[in-house]
Amino acid sequence: MPDASASRHPSPAGMPVAGFALLAAVTLFWGVNWPGMKIVLGEVSPWWFRTICLAVGGSALLAISGLSGNRLRVPTIDLWPLMLCGVFNMVGWHLFSAYGLTLVPAGRASIIAFTMPVWAALFAIPVLRDRVSLPVFAGLGLGMAGLGILIGHDMSVLGAAPVGALMMLGAAVSWGFGTVLFKRFNWQTPVATIIGWQLLLASIPVGIGALVLEPLPDLAVLSTPAIIAFAYVLIFPMVFCQWAYFKIVSMFPAVYAAIGVLAVPVVGVCSSLLLLGEPVGWRETTALVLVCLAIFMVLILPKLRG
Repeated sequence: MPDASASRHPSPAGMPVAGFALLAAVTLFWGVNWPGMKIVLGEVSPWWFRTICLAVGGSALLAISGLSGNRLRVPTIDLWPLMLCGVFNMVGWHLFSAYGLTLVPAGRASIIAFTMPVWAALFAIPVLRDRVSLPVFAGLGLGMAGLGILIGHDMSVLGAAPVGALMMLGAAVSWGFGTVLFKRFNWQTPVATIIGWQLLLASIPVGIGALVLEPLPDLAVLSTPAIIAFAYVLIFPMVFCQWAYFKIVSMFPAVYAAIGVLAVPVVGVCSSLLLLGEPVGWRETTALVLVCLAIFMVLILPKLRG
């Protein structure tokens, strides 16, 4: 059954503390993921990189879910929603972002990708019939203003490489729509099992594309930094964060979950400075303040009032 009533959504004051802890962890691990992916993509082609990520991430999540006592068989009622959500959350997001990241700096790529909350908030209105409150709109505006400060500075660069920018924007739209679709369905299957199968099934078309379009990668010649970065990407963003994000989506309204990860690009920019030497100036600092204000207005202030 669709979750179509805004009245069913809990207020931030009534949301579980565990959800906020998961948001903080996802923000950190996904933020550091961007320079990590940039390092790996310097030595592994995009289709094979995503094929490996999807296959390993999906297999690991299914193994963890099974060892936790969850059933791995997906009931018929969940099959169509699982495949539909997987097209946008896994295939679209992972392919667009991988290609985009090869064309634009890691910090900036994360900023464009995390315009996702705008698309999630917009899609949630017709799909979930959400009534978005004034504080949510204000928080969304503050967060997007912070991202706009960073993107605006790079418009000349993006104009010289429009394909990379469009790829990252496509990733954001795909993920935003997938997030809302995931929230729409009343899943009968545990979250870890759903996401595990989405990842694993997505690895099939992506793997076919890799075989057709790119030569087999020689992972034995990867540099030490690439090996460390690849291990990080597989363990934290591909396994823990994939499970944690959609667990958050199942706990929070879609727009709250989306806005809650607005801080990821700030972490991405800062970690790119530390790991890749990408510069951080007043624009990044201003963006950090605006994004933190957005999160405070949407997630923390209502909890304090409640």
